[in-house]
Amino acid sequence: METRRHRRGRKKRLLLPLSLLCLVVLLPGALLAPSASASSSSSPAAGGGRKRRWAEFDYYVLALQWPGTICRQTSNCCETNGCCRSKPLKWFTIHGLWPQYNYGGWPSCCRPTRFNINKILMLMPILEKYWPSLYCGSSSTCFGGRGPFWVHEWETHGTCAYPEIQDEYDYFSTALYLYSKYNATKALRKAHIRPASGRKYAVGHIVAVIEYAFGAMPSLVCKNGSVQELRLCFHKDYQPRDCTFETDKAPNSRSQCPRYVTFPSYKPSVLANATEGISDQAIGELHAYG
Repeated sequence: METRRHRRGRKKRLLLPLSLLCLVVLLPGALLAPSASASSSSSPAAGGGRKRRWAEFDYYVLALQWPGTICRQTSNCCETNGCCRSKPLKWFTIHGLWPQYNYGGWPSCCRPTRFNINKILMLMPILEKYWPSLYCGSSSTCFGGRGPFWVHEWETHGTCAYPEIQDEYDYFSTALYLYSKYNATKALRKAHIRPASGRKYAVGHIVAVIEYAFGAMPSLVCKNGSVQELRLCFHKDYQPRDCTFETDKAPNSRSQCPRYVTFPSYKPSVLANATEGISDQAIGELHAYG
């Protein structure tokens, strides 16, 4: 007999392809959603009626990054870097889905695994558009030579959500599901908060808009007076929760944002087969934030 958690997990998988198709309507410039058969490409979350246990963490953070703030630090990058596309990214992109502890901090690199890109091939068109690397794009030099930014996020964070998240497909499809259902870019634009040259917005207003739209308080990370990250928090059943612990404990969190912030635009960086143009400070921040 199926447990309630099994039914809930199966429901999430069945809803995912529809929610990804909604990206075409809800997000600007979406090109392609994966086939509905994508949900059948991964192995069952738990076989033979095996009862799944909650992983040893307390909640999730879905970290979204504002490309304009990060890409202003990039002068040269290879063609797969999101900062170098012909048109600037004007929506929040995904940084990662991170298991967190209530007392502050997070687990990392929880089990040895070899990244299997074949498990996410059906998700690639969406990942490339809404989860690009904004720091580096060369698989030969980035993240210790282990491959794309996705490898870093899966190895560092995805492995720590096991057994609730079983594999690469589970991890990336779950993040995309939350990203599409809780569309921060759309919520802010509906409240007339959008990038404009030099325009500033009250941090309190940004937080209030997201809290009203999703029913939970977000956390902000700022840099030089601009929004760098917007973080949404979720219980283990993927329902929104306040980011109170995340806000209180995380360095450079909302408490360090000025009263008014910007969402800067940027010009696409010059293409080069190198990463020297990405500052050491930016790379350090990536590792610090996950």
